[in-house]
Amino acid sequence: MLKANALRGSIVALITPLRKEKVDLSGLVKNLRFQLKNKTFGFVPCGTTGEAPTLTEEEWEAVIATTVKTVAKKAPVIAGAGTNCTRKTIGLVKRAKELGADAVLLVAPYYNKPTQEGLYRHFRSICDNVDIPVVIYNIPGRTGVNILPRTLARLVEDCSNIIGVKEASGNLDQIAEVIARCGERISVLSGDDSLTLPILSIGGRGVISVIANIVPKDLATMIEYYFKGKIEKANKLNKKLFALAKAMFVETNPIPIKTAMNLLGMPAGDLRLPLCEPSAESFAIIKKALIDYGFAISSRGKD
Repeated sequence: MLKANALRGSIVALITPLRKEKVDLSGLVKNLRFQLKNKTFGFVPCGTTGEAPTLTEEEWEAVIATTVKTVAKKAPVIAGAGTNCTRKTIGLVKRAKELGADAVLLVAPYYNKPTQEGLYRHFRSICDNVDIPVVIYNIPGRTGVNILPRTLARLVEDCSNIIGVKEASGNLDQIAEVIARCGERISVLSGDDSLTLPILSIGGRGVISVIANIVPKDLATMIEYYFKGKIEKANKLNKKLFALAKAMFVETNPIPIKTAMNLLGMPAGDLRLPLCEPSAESFAIIKKALIDYGFAISSRGKD
C-alpha cells in the first residue's frame, strides 16, 4: 500500500485526450508511455486537468482502467474520485480501488460550500468507508471553500489512510502551517506549478503538475536537484519552468495545456464544453512560451 513518505517528486495531472467528443484511449496510452520514459513518479487520471466533471462514469472508468493497465505498477496511479456528494464519492472511491488504483485524489466539495465542520465530516465519512490511501485536494479558487490547516490536521489525526494533500491555495503561509502541523505524517504536494520550488523549500515533497504533461523530465530533474542539495541547479531550471508554468494558466486549466500539446503534436484533441479553445491573444502567449522554452512547434493548431 502506498505510504505518505513514498509520495514525492513529479506526479503528472493527466489530460484526457478527446477526439470528436469521444475519449481517445490510444492517445492516452501514448501519453502514458511518454511519461514512463521521462522520470514521472506518479499519475493522476481524472483530476481537474483531466476534465473529470464532464466525463461520464463509463469514460471515467475507462480512463482509470487504461492508466492502471499501461502503467502496470511501474508507478503509483492516484485516481481523481472526488465530487461534491459524499455518498457518490464513496462509491467512486470503491470503484477506483476495484479498477486497480493505488490511491485516490479527493477534491473539496465544490458549489455547496460546506463549513469546516462539513469538510471534516465529508472526508472523515469517506475515509471511514473505504480502504485505500487518500490524497486530499485543496483548491479554493475552483471549489469556493478552503480546507484550513486545523481542519486538515484534525483529519490526518483521525484518518490513518490520508497520506497526502495537494495544496493549491496559492498561500505559502497556509501551506507552511499545513507542513508544520501535518508534514511529518503526510506528504504535502504543490498544486501550483509556479510554486513548486518555494513549497519544496518549506518542507513540501513534490508536485501534482499540469506542465509535467509536456516537460516531465525537466520538472522531475528540478525536484531531484533540490533534494540532492544542488540548489543552484534547481533554481536555474525553475526559472526556465516558471515562464512556461505561467503561460499554461493564462486561461482556465486545461485549456492552455491541451492547446500546447496539440501544437507539439501530442495526443490531446478537443476540449469538452463548457471549456473551449483559447482566445487568439492567449493562443499567442502559449505558442510563444513553447518556442521560448525551446520546443519546435508542429503545424497543428491555429496560426
